[in-house]
Amino acid sequence: MIDERRAAILRAVVEEYIETAQPVGSGHVARLPEVRVSPATVRHEMGVLEAEGYLHQPHTSAGRVPTDKGYRLFVDSLVDPGPLDATQRDQVSSFFAKAHGALEEMLADTSQLLSGLTDYAALVTGAPPEDASVRSVQLVGLNGRAALAVMVLSNGAVTKARLELADDVGDERMAAATAHLSRWLVGTSPTALAPVPPSGDARLDLACRQTVEALAAVGADVEPGQVFVGGTSRMAAAFDAVDSVRRVLGILEQQYVVVGMLRDVIDRGQSVAIGLEHGVEPLSECSVVVAPYEVEGETVGAIGVLGPTRMHYSQALAAVAMVSQRLGRRLADS
Repeated sequence: MIDERRAAILRAVVEEYIETAQPVGSGHVARLPEVRVSPATVRHEMGVLEAEGYLHQPHTSAGRVPTDKGYRLFVDSLVDPGPLDATQRDQVSSFFAKAHGALEEMLADTSQLLSGLTDYAALVTGAPPEDASVRSVQLVGLNGRAALAVMVLSNGAVTKARLELADDVGDERMAAATAHLSRWLVGTSPTALAPVPPSGDARLDLACRQTVEALAAVGADVEPGQVFVGGTSRMAAAFDAVDSVRRVLGILEQQYVVVGMLRDVIDRGQSVAIGLEHGVEPLSECSVVVAPYEVEGETVGAIGVLGPTRMHYSQALAAVAMVSQRLGRRLADS
């Protein structure tokens, strides 16, 4: 920890650098009402902060810029999340009120929403099917012997399979088949669906067997390790160097790297990883703000934003927190 005056100076440097991307001089900091000391005193304190590793001077006579250590102290001790403004909150509420369709579409659209809120690249992962369990199963009659089997997973994924039943089982037996399937399949892994035990009704058992076979053949609608990236074009405006943009975009194309990075940050109990804290060297100039999203108390995926280390952390934390909460609630209601 640092004393109150140095904390105020560090906060001023970080906030100004985030806004301008230019080294911050002592004269600017000294004029701020929250600092209220002379430029000479500010220069001295900046020198101390630089010696302690919180600031860096790009070249002689230039102002200072924050280091990753400086950003870390800023995030941990000197800044609070959001909140989002009223317009952004309304945008999130309106989005989830209208969100519908398959899980894959919803996660892709959510990444675009989050990118629009923050102006950074947004990352949304879906839980692989092997990490999910069956939440509900339903067999619905269509016409004649045609039926629709619907399986909803704990991660919000929905599997649908149209099938032609061997017999016209009728509405009553269809409802009984749904109850029997639910009894034996809810809570099990969707990647290892097994035939359910017999009920004693041959026609019902045949319908159940056909249903399980049809659902197993279709599979879940989100592939293992899939990540949805929104707003990659915004990264071009976040960095001055073309090489930096190229490195970032190259990593975003490697889904397994992005998924692993988000999981690692969450597993360490962090919501923000700055610079090399996230362990991906080509993204050393980036920070990640991430949160898990839950369905009925079970973590099923992650949502985050990727931007330069000089990102607006307060806004990013608020946006990620709100969108992850609303996504989890929307999936729980599906």
